Amino acid sequence: MIQFEKFTLDNGLRVLVHEDKSTPMAVVNVLYDVGARDEDPAKTGFAHLFEHLMFGGSINIPVYDEPLQVAGGENNAYTTNDLTNYYCQLPAENIETAFWLESDRMLSLAFGKKSLEVQRKVVCEEFKEHYINKPYGDVWHKLRPVVYTTHPYKWMTIGASLKHVEDATTADVKAFFKKHYNPSNAILVVAGNINIVQVKALAQKWFEPIPSGEKYTRNLPAEPKQTAPRFIEVKAAVPLDALYKCWHIYPRTDDRYYTADLISDILSGGGSSRLYQSLVKEQQLFSNIDCYHMGSTDAGIMIIEGKLVKGVDIKKADKAVEAELKKLQQTGITGAELEKVKNKTESAMAFEDMSLMNRASSIAMYELLGDADLMNKELDKYNAVTAEGMLAETRIIFDENNCSTMYYLSEN
Repeated sequence: MIQFEKFTLDNGLRVLVHEDKSTPMAVVNVLYDVGARDEDPAKTGFAHLFEHLMFGGSINIPVYDEPLQVAGGENNAYTTNDLTNYYCQLPAENIETAFWLESDRMLSLAFGKKSLEVQRKVVCEEFKEHYINKPYGDVWHKLRPVVYTTHPYKWMTIGASLKHVEDATTADVKAFFKKHYNPSNAILVVAGNINIVQVKALAQKWFEPIPSGEKYTRNLPAEPKQTAPRFIEVKAAVPLDALYKCWHIYPRTDDRYYTADLISDILSGGGSSRLYQSLVKEQQLFSNIDCYHMGSTDAGIMIIEGKLVKGVDIKKADKAVEAELKKLQQTGITGAELEKVKNKTESAMAFEDMSLMNRASSIAMYELLGDADLMNKELDKYNAVTAEGMLAETRIIFDENNCSTMYYLSEN
């Protein structure tokens, strides 16, 4: 059970406080309710570009990292299709430094032409290195628009096109900042060797003077139900043929999400899992195979992906995957299998909660989902999943009309 207290500043900033007196450290985590799904389809990659711009200095602090390093701290950030999260950890006695830094960039990010050029270059290099020049790097650029026809999950966090970031103007960037990076669209979590009175005083001092900004109201187009199989074939200079199969599943706050999550673990939770045992060890069709889901806030996808053993026909491998899913749909899951994946989930959750940084990040994410206390109820939701419920879901999820398949073939 992770304890926390919550209050809201006059400008709409939600503040959550988690005390842990067993550590000399403190974490300050600022989550902005903006991800790649909130971008203009003609100007994608902006949420990720901002992750970089936010380290480019603010009006009063030209180099973000310097004061933090002096205070003995470290920081980082990440962007997803759903959110942008910034976090720093430092000795609790120096916590005010983190408040000063985070509040200054929320209030007054520096939008110099130089900063934009520097960060644009960094992002463009990242795009080329990871998504254009890397083997299999363009899989999701090609596959997402097949799986998603309507919802903005159809582009990746890095952006749909390198050109969008290359063409970004200072005016574009300022407008995006004004729309999303303000107190009414943010959640501040402070965790560690601190107390509520101290955090309240610091939050009021550093964040409350920031104008609230206009609360962004998300109104995204829902992805329509997929009613027929979809298929794409790609050829590229990669070492091995690869198979990707995707099925639509449920939003993060839907109880069926937990069932789908456990199904993915049954199929692919390590060496004793069904797909590995049958398709890698026994039939030797794949060199490796995984089943996972995106964990996205809106309705997401379950994926099976595998690299084939050289010389294996991809159609044969695809049929073998289908046969495993059919078996699952016909015979269901044993009580022992279910207990094993539930135990594994429980220990993974406990391990995750050991880190102060993870706890702070979890509190922010669950607050974004609607209520930070959801994280204390998740284990109950997993434990409520039954073998019968899982069997029913395998028949709904792994419907051939709900599937998009990619054959990613080696030219060699």
